[in-house]
Amino acid sequence: VHLTESGGGLVQPGDSLRLSCATSGRVWDTYALAWFRQAPGKEREFVAVVSGSDTTTYYGDSAKGRFTISRDNKKKTVHLQMNNLKPEDTAIYYCSARDGPVARTEESAFKFWGQGTQVTVSS
Repeated sequence: VHLTESGGGLVQPGDSLRLSCATSGRVWDTYALAWFRQAPGKEREFVAVVSGSDTTTYYGDSAKGRFTISRDNKKKTVHLQMNNLKPEDTAIYYCSARDGPVARTEESAFKFWGQGTQVTVSS
């Protein structure tokens, strides 16, 4: 199982970014997919998750109302649309997959991880 993130970059407060994660291997509808992030000097935190069936999503408090997670079954990708970005959203964003379809929010539930993509929000 391989996960490859893309779409990070340097943006200004209020801007939007769309992160993508390409998956390979046996990942798909039996795997829940999620985004976590880690800011400098902080622990990795949950951002969003989508279930294997694409029927359930959960968001961390910092993402609610601004971020949207979605999965593309044909392309086997998962996206994170981030709107109204704030400086506190600056972090490395990681795509992750768990060997099970149920959406979970704890980091320990996820077995597979990408290398991460840097998002920097600064004026």
